[in-house]
Amino acid sequence: MENIAENLERVRAQIIEAAKKSGRSTDDIELVAISKTHEAEKVRAAFDAGQQLFGESRVQEARAKIPLLPSAARWHFVGRLQRNKIRHALPLFELFHSVDSVELARDMNRIADEEGLRARVLLEVNVAREGSKIGFAPDALHNEMEALLELPRLTIEGLMAIPPLAPEAESSRKYFVALRELRDQFASEFNFSLPHLSMGMTGDFGLAIEEGATLVRVGTAIFGQRKSMRQRDTLHGEDV
Repeated sequence: MENIAENLERVRAQIIEAAKKSGRSTDDIELVAISKTHEAEKVRAAFDAGQQLFGESRVQEARAKIPLLPSAARWHFVGRLQRNKIRHALPLFELFHSVDSVELARDMNRIADEEGLRARVLLEVNVAREGSKIGFAPDALHNEMEALLELPRLTIEGLMAIPPLAPEAESSRKYFVALRELRDQFASEFNFSLPHLSMGMTGDFGLAIEEGATLVRVGTAIFGQRKSMRQRDTLHGEDV
């Protein structure tokens, strides 16, 4: 098994270094350990090493895994949420990173109302306008923002993005900058707080922190390679 405690220590050191480089406090940056496809034993090892926040991308897998972990563990949903899984997902996760359409947001709002719940969400932006990726185009999100803000059971807390795969991490920087600038624009224009930027994965989270990330999604650098990787995971890219 991977030495998860050592891996976590290494990732945390990189977070501290990136924060220091950009003059930020590490208190403003949270590590989401992407535990999808990894067995509960490995997640428990990370928890025992002090990691409490984990990210899952399949509701069925999370429903089986979460009861096996301590109740103090916290869970974010980082995958593409299927609309027929919303009712199961809402009670499990404290934050949804990837609301990618008005239709999904409306369904989440309706079901949350039926269940007496609220959902904290991030809006996924296709900053590079890639045809293979889901998410709002920046201009489309601008046009839909007022409608999204009217959904009473959703609390929109920020934006999320996945840059195009590239051989050099530095290629991601312009997309991180674009997401931060879009967040600042929306917060100003629509007069509400968007505290979170979910951006950065194993290969580029240091750059994401330099450009303002508050949530970095790191899996491989902590847990090692997954047992399997489906193409849709690569395209949705919570961590590669």
